[in-house]
Amino acid sequence: MPAPAPTRSGYARPAPPAAAVATVSIIIPTYNEAATIRASLDFLRRATAGQSGLEIIVADGGSTDDTRQRAHRAGVTVLACPHKGQAAQMNYGARQARGELLYFLHADSFPPPDFLGDLRQAHQQGYGSGCYRLAFDHPHWFLRFSAWCTRLPLTAVRFGDQSLFVTRELFAQVGGFREELLIMEDQEIVRRLQARGPFRVLPRAVTTSARKYLDNGVFRLQGAFTLIAGLYWLGVSQPRLVGLYRRLIRQDKL
Repeated sequence: MPAPAPTRSGYARPAPPAAAVATVSIIIPTYNEAATIRASLDFLRRATAGQSGLEIIVADGGSTDDTRQRAHRAGVTVLACPHKGQAAQMNYGARQARGELLYFLHADSFPPPDFLGDLRQAHQQGYGSGCYRLAFDHPHWFLRFSAWCTRLPLTAVRFGDQSLFVTRELFAQVGGFREELLIMEDQEIVRRLQARGPFRVLPRAVTTSARKYLDNGVFRLQGAFTLIAGLYWLGVSQPRLVGLYRRLIRQDKL
């Protein structure tokens, strides 16, 4: 117990108690992620070894491979979501979660070491939500430039691959992710979170897989993403955007 702090009157005043550590629920939406899920979960186990107040939830959207079996073997909570789609799966995971902080993370994205410390510190500093900057696991110059841009305070450069932390209370206040959105659900919720209070872009980076860029071509895929994002902000309907996504992007999971 810390020693009492002296006062001018000579009486001892007890030192203030340390702030309680926020509990954290890591929620990972998956669909056919057998190739990556075990490496992701093994990394999280190592990165959080010895930490208390933590749970890991895999919210699966009906994988046809052995994603769920591999996650079960890793010893985490695995949920069979009633509806497929990142937004619906993340909302479902959040409803089952017990943590004060919800941390949404893609199966092929790896946060920096001691990320729990970053999240808890941001929470103690009064941030209700935030994300990391982005890095790719490939050295292509354009990917490095795109990743650099995620440090800018612009909603246009907020992506789901950057992960997202949000307090349970704030997540409930904004109504969670909009489940009717199969595309751009990540930027859309960030806009609503920023309207409610300070949003923290953490100074380190989540490292995510460049596999989709390599499969589709770096510039071709970036062009497709830019087109789809522009049409979204112009008000093009989700069915039309999803159809365009499926035509332009190989190996999509929509």
